[in-house]
Amino acid sequence: MATNIKICKPTSPGRRHQSYSNFTGITKKKPERSLLLSLKKKAGRNNQGRICVRHRGGGSKRKYRVIDFKRDKDNIPARVASIEYDPNRSARIALLHYIDGEKRYIIAPSKLKVGDRVISGENSPLEPGNALPLGKIPEGSFIYNIELRKGKGGQLVRSAGVSAQLLSKEGKYAQIKLPSSEIRLVSLECKATLGQVGNTEHRNIQLGKAGRSRWMGRRPKVRGVAMNPVDHPHGGGEDRGHLGGPPVTPWGRPIKGEKTRKKGKPSDSLIIRRRKK
Repeated sequence: MATNIKICKPTSPGRRHQSYSNFTGITKKKPERSLLLSLKKKAGRNNQGRICVRHRGGGSKRKYRVIDFKRDKDNIPARVASIEYDPNRSARIALLHYIDGEKRYIIAPSKLKVGDRVISGENSPLEPGNALPLGKIPEGSFIYNIELRKGKGGQLVRSAGVSAQLLSKEGKYAQIKLPSSEIRLVSLECKATLGQVGNTEHRNIQLGKAGRSRWMGRRPKVRGVAMNPVDHPHGGGEDRGHLGGPPVTPWGRPIKGEKTRKKGKPSDSLIIRRRKK
């Protein structure tokens, strides 16, 4: 069975358990310049320069690829010019050349190839990569890049290898089973793209060493039980002891199983079944 994962030979401790993608299917190395933006490093800081997200910083320099999540160029066919790597997401991206001369990036579905034709709109064929309103997609279809509000652009199901399933349609809403197993109502006017997100073997990659996490902009994490009492609720104690209570964050909020969703959100009524633990 062919695989896109390259397993390293154990020539050093860092290579012993390391694997990476061999980038099979990528047809172009340099991105489209007209669709690039500069990306400034934030390092987990807010507009006041204070750390809001811990363990961020460093990492390789990146350019942002402008992705068309809205798929609002209806009834104009496009040809897939290339499948490319995007450092800002786990999925691959596809460069589309529309017949009117415009170029756009989309998240590439599985099995999309250079030369294929894609289109968006209500009357589009039911083929991978085509975007349609949920009301025009048959029940049981697998979809990704799903809108939550009409015209806002796809927000759900965009990671490598994932897909959601359209279960049924009732009134103004469609029931969609998300990759987390949550079942949610989404308006039939919202768009989604047919198929499954490509780069399905991304989940099998092992970084193998700490330095590779640093390349991705992730800084080291220190366990709370390894700290002093002044630094963390889990800190202190002789040798390795028990926590003396449920695990918490440095600020005392419960973790590991505690629900963090805000109570009384307007979208609560649209969730039919919560995700499984």
